[in-house]
Amino acid sequence: MTAYSRDMSEGRLSQQDRQRIAAGLAAGRGYGEIARSLGRSTSTISREIARNGGPADYRPGEAQRASVRRARRPKNASTRSAPVPADPYGRDPDAVADAFEELTSMLAQTGLPQMAANVFASLYVTDSGVLTVAELVRQLRVSPASISKAVAFLESQGLVRRERDASSRREQYVLGGDLWYRSLLATAQRNTALAESARRTVAILGSATPAGARVAEAAEFLDRIGEELVQAVERWWHDRPGTAQ
Repeated sequence: MTAYSRDMSEGRLSQQDRQRIAAGLAAGRGYGEIARSLGRSTSTISREIARNGGPADYRPGEAQRASVRRARRPKNASTRSAPVPADPYGRDPDAVADAFEELTSMLAQTGLPQMAANVFASLYVTDSGVLTVAELVRQLRVSPASISKAVAFLESQGLVRRERDASSRREQYVLGGDLWYRSLLATAQRNTALAESARRTVAILGSATPAGARVAEAAEFLDRIGEELVQAVERWWHDRPGTAQ
């Protein structure tokens, strides 16, 4: 459990609830619609689905058995969440906990490794957008090595950067206001590199062969997407709120 997490104290999901969740997913219903039909919060449904295989692999029977196993585990005081300090903005700590867990679940479903999703979400829901490794270790209750590995991955995606605190000289991790700008530009650069690799492959396979034609089409697609992505990002950066025109 993280420092933001909490149990579903408003009543645990029943086996019938889980069967209705599975039926809703099979029918193509969204998490919000499923939640409303069960009288639950959307974050409760998103957490339930994320921790049990995601929307494509959710199985109500397996989810129910996993829930029973979790309920039977002995409670260890050392693994309980640390007390949440008073929020300077008067926000409900339980609502913040739900927001953190939902964001983490959604990030993991996009393909982020679980620990990277935890670190990224922790930074995102922290008002300063800055945390040290010690703060992340305390909040997520994991080892410094786990944090370092997650941060290295996030850095490679352009989502986080490392800085040194001017006063303490401690390393800290920062989101920064240009987070998505840097991340999407990094994605565009990877697409361009992949397109170039694909064109070299075409030269070897031969553009007139079926395999060569397939790879050439991929290269053209990646080039076009990369170009349009860069243009869209640059337009947003220029027109973003607070930018002098």
